[in-house]
This record gives sequence, C-alpha cells and structure tokens, in this order.
Amino acid sequence: MRSTMIRRAGPRRVAEAVAVLLVTLTGCVTSVSPSPAPLATLVPIPASPSPTGATPTLAPAYPRNPTPIVEGAAYEPSIDPADFVATVDNPFFPLTPGTRFTFGGDEDNKVTVLAETKLILGVTTTVVHDQVYVDGALEEDTLDYYAQDRDGNVWYFGEKTAELKDGKVTSTAGSWEGGVRDGQPGIVMLAVPRVGDSYRQEFLKGEAEDLAQVTAVTGSITVPAGTWSGADVLVTEEWTPLEPDVREQKTYARGMGIVETRVLKGGHEVITLDKVEHGVTAMSSAGHALVELPAPQPGDLRHQPVLEPTRRLS
Repeated sequence: MRSTMIRRAGPRRVAEAVAVLLVTLTGCVTSVSPSPAPLATLVPIPASPSPTGATPTLAPAYPRNPTPIVEGAAYEPSIDPADFVATVDNPFFPLTPGTRFTFGGDEDNKVTVLAETKLILGVTTTVVHDQVYVDGALEEDTLDYYAQDRDGNVWYFGEKTAELKDGKVTSTAGSWEGGVRDGQPGIVMLAVPRVGDSYRQEFLKGEAEDLAQVTAVTGSITVPAGTWSGADVLVTEEWTPLEPDVREQKTYARGMGIVETRVLKGGHEVITLDKVEHGVTAMSSAGHALVELPAPQPGDLRHQPVLEPTRRLS
C-alpha cells in the first residue's frame, strides 16, 4: 500500500533546497552554510478516499461465543436481522438446498435441506426436513430452522417436531420457535470453535434446553460416507438438564457437517452418515406430519408438550 505520509526532510536537505532557490533568484550565490534550525514544517497528506464500491470492514456482530452457558443468568440473545446472511456455509455445518443426508446404524434417518425458508424474529431461516424411520415406518418428523450470522456462527431458531405411531401424531413435545412463548435461538456451530467452548443451542424453559461443549478440534473418523482427519474433524458433546441421564457425542467433518452421533450416557446407539445426495428435488414442508393440524389458539393446549423431551440426534 502506498504511504499517505511524506518522508520528513532533515535540516541539511532544507538548507540545500534554500541554496538552490537563492542561486536561481540572484544568479550570484555559490554556497550557503547549513542552518541548524528547520525552515519548514511538513504536515501529513489526508488519506485518499476509499475506491468507489469498496466494502467497509464491519466489526463482528457477536462475541466469538455468542451464547455461553452462564448458570443463573437470564438468557435472551440479541437478534438483529441485519447481522444475518442468506446462506449457511459454515464449513462444519453447510446447508445447501437440495442436499440429502442419509444416516444409518441404530437409527434410519433422512435429513433434507429444503429450498424454502421461514421468517423467524425477522431473520430468514433455512428449513431442514429431518425424518426418523423405525422398521420402515416414519416415527419422528421434524422441520428445523437454521440461519447464519455474518461472523459465520450457525444459529438454531426452532423446530416443529412430531412423534408418530401408525401414521398418527402422538406428541409434539420439543416443538418451539424463537420469539414464541419466550423461545430463544441458540448456536449449533460456532464460526471459530475452541476446545472448552460451551454454549446454549436453544431455550424454551422446560421444553428445549439443549447445551453443547467443544471437546476436540482435531481427530480422525471413518464412516460409510468417507474418512476425515486432522483439523477437518470437530467433536462436541451435547446434553440437556431435561434429560440429565443422557449425553451424546457428535462428530463433524469439514465440508460435510455431522457424520456421527454416539450416545455416551443413557444408551449405546451409534448413528453414522451413510450417503450424501446433491440436487435432490425434495418435497416442501407441506409434507410434514403437523401441517394438517390447525394453528394453536390462545388457551389451546393441544400443541403443548407432554413433558417428553425429544433428542435431536442429527
């Protein structure tokens, strides 16, 4: 970059410049003794304006960990729609519309990034359709809502979830939305994760209280969908005070997202990423199990949880 300051002239150079000037004016001066005192004061040249169309550097929208776990403190993150961007491209949690992730192992799970969006708290969120099958039958049907801030953190703005039996909804426990009944969004993936970071992923008291902590920022993992190692691997642990006897470990791969969920406490299930498809023409959220139910009215408890918190395994 070119400097905006003129190099400051010393006394000797100033004197020589005066001598040349005198010679030019009189035509008879051949020499001048240097003067110890400076004859001129130089001032900085104002910086040139930024080129037209240049994007100014913005300060971070949030602290590095926007939703730290602080026991006893009220949780109400500040959400400004201007701080969010249109795409979710965090390397450890990319959500490209038309992508379908198929998980296997102890649970059959299909997760599809839809092309549609949903406005929550003024933020345009990406809709993800998460379906869990048992013996070929749909057992859990969920729409998740995510958005990324301009720092690169991925926020979780809510979910509409339904448990089913014989094709009929038996529970909507765990459903919540930011800004509804005091629901608050949280973080599912930090832009700059560090070992020991702990954060809230969601909050609706008594219903959605998932917490997470980064346990490793390097590692190695192989699943049917591929192999990753070194700094391309990120590991977290998740838990909720609503289910104190359950703890899960999630492993993420750069450029892919979650590749394994392993129950560490309260079970032995292991779920791995088996296949990834791109360019999937997926049905819209109109295919979700809860669409046919009417919107809850004031005082209507039909959609209220039955205190059966569900676990989000992928």
